[in-house]
Amino acid sequence: MQGEQRARTIFLWLWTLITAVKLVVAARLPLFVDEAFYWQEGQHLAAAYSDLPGLTAWLARLGVEIGGHHVLALRLPFLAIGAWLPWAVSRIATRWFGNVAGWQAGSLTLLMPLSATLGMLAVPDVPMAMAAVLCLGAGARLLHTVDAAAAMRLALGLLIGALSHYRFIGVIAVGFIALLMLPQGRRMLRDPRIWVALAVGVLAWLPLLAWNADNHEAGLKFQMVDRHPWDFQWTGLWFLVIQPMLVTPLLCVAMWKVAVAGTRAGGGARAQWRYFGLVGGVSTLAIFVLGFFTDVERISFHWPLPGYLALLVAVPVVLNGWPRWLRRTAWWTAGVGLALAFSYYLTASSPQLREQLAGYKYYPRNFAGWQPLADAVREELQQMPPGTKVLAGNFKVGAELGFQLGDADIAVLPHPLNDKHGRSVQLGLWGQLHDGKRDGPLLLVLSPSDQRYRELLDRYHAICGQVGPLPPPRVVSSDHGFQRFLLIRLPAQREEGPCITPAMAWFDAPSSGDVVAADLHVRGWAFKDGVGLSRVEVLLDGRAVTDAVYGRAFDIRPAWPQSNDPQHPNVGFDAHLDTRKLAPGRHWLGLRLHGHDGSVELWQEQPFVVPAR
Repeated sequence: MQGEQRARTIFLWLWTLITAVKLVVAARLPLFVDEAFYWQEGQHLAAAYSDLPGLTAWLARLGVEIGGHHVLALRLPFLAIGAWLPWAVSRIATRWFGNVAGWQAGSLTLLMPLSATLGMLAVPDVPMAMAAVLCLGAGARLLHTVDAAAAMRLALGLLIGALSHYRFIGVIAVGFIALLMLPQGRRMLRDPRIWVALAVGVLAWLPLLAWNADNHEAGLKFQMVDRHPWDFQWTGLWFLVIQPMLVTPLLCVAMWKVAVAGTRAGGGARAQWRYFGLVGGVSTLAIFVLGFFTDVERISFHWPLPGYLALLVAVPVVLNGWPRWLRRTAWWTAGVGLALAFSYYLTASSPQLREQLAGYKYYPRNFAGWQPLADAVREELQQMPPGTKVLAGNFKVGAELGFQLGDADIAVLPHPLNDKHGRSVQLGLWGQLHDGKRDGPLLLVLSPSDQRYRELLDRYHAICGQVGPLPPPRVVSSDHGFQRFLLIRLPAQREEGPCITPAMAWFDAPSSGDVVAADLHVRGWAFKDGVGLSRVEVLLDGRAVTDAVYGRAFDIRPAWPQSNDPQHPNVGFDAHLDTRKLAPGRHWLGLRLHGHDGSVELWQEQPFVVPAR
């Protein structure tokens, strides 16, 4: 009894503390780009969309309708589901493994980084996790006794899952495999009430199937074919490194012990134990194998979460069989993992801390710079003729600006990024895919940071083909230029002439992160198609310190033969800086590029290190 009370108290304290922290972080964290698009979908309510079934957009719309136009309100329904999840896992574990194990399973759900942070972002994985847990609990109960209440819970889980994501098909398949492997499961599947529940689950897919039938299977093709290479890639081995870090190593070992135990036969509660182990083990193993063939460019580390939740139900039983020191270490490492996960989100929510990550691999670009961009767009629109509309360079800019400006109908130029994320068809259905023609002034907002650098000039020339030569841009730069936007005032009538693009540049020396000598030789190249550059200023920690000598012969046309800068091949620059007066540590080297058309553009900065002397 004392053990149960202690486990319950720990759970309640953890749930209260972690839920409070999630609310605070969710209120401060800028919208992730996918969240912004789900908000946009919620402003155009439909049964299904090009990228997802309808539930995520409906929940986003519900949040802002209840709480107003704020990031916290948008995320509230998802936070509520995230807060419910530990209670649901605890209830399942309590039923089959006792009260102490139940509270411990709930506490582990609150500590495991993947499940603990669930709900802070308004993403489809939140309702999908809810659906998976509902089905998990219903399936375990039905293995023991088939009754109408459990069948209805199964039907509800299948319904929510079908409305959440295409990936829920995998959850259904794994659950079905687990049931077929158990004698109790095969017996359960002969009951007509189960088939009624399954029929409800099948019917829930009809809106998505109808959308695909009306749109040439665009959603299915994107989710099942276009976004995945379907060629073997060794990068799938990163699963073995990343996943133990995301669930913490000792907890990962305990979960795999549950999965292995699920392969052993037994009676009594052993059927449920095997069920949890099989669902979690088969799911995780399948995602590991698919990782060698599927999309690795976008975030996919959260895909195994439904399987982990199944394994987590029985983990307390495994942990209680370990030595006390190892058991405590598992709990504390889970807590440390959670602290690190929250630290990342807190960093992403703070402009000052986020700036410190600029230049590193884990810089949270998709959270950065949207508020300064919106402020700049408002300023530009106030100075332009009444009725000027915003034209976004890709769906990310359109959705994020749409949320910031309260306008869900911002037009977007065709862009490979729209296709890559499965959003082009949806934008076309809304009539927001812009063909470049105009009968009034437009404010074009581009995001060079979203483009691979080697493809950036091609992108600029494609935009010229769509809207004509580009006037001098206003640069909105955040975090030393690692998030960078261009605001371009397009006149009411398209102008003709050679393509004029924003400037492009590169540092050949120093390289990013170099430890430099006292006399720093800066060299590189810069050009601006259509008009050329008149001056290149060198900036140090944001301040102009010297003009570079511009015009050294450096022919970049082998890499970009389409470039039409009239000063080719003389686009190299050189400068010398004395670093002896700089404090030891990290400093930032930048450029201010002056075009012959009057444009002045800040270039992305590059870090270098001054050693202690």
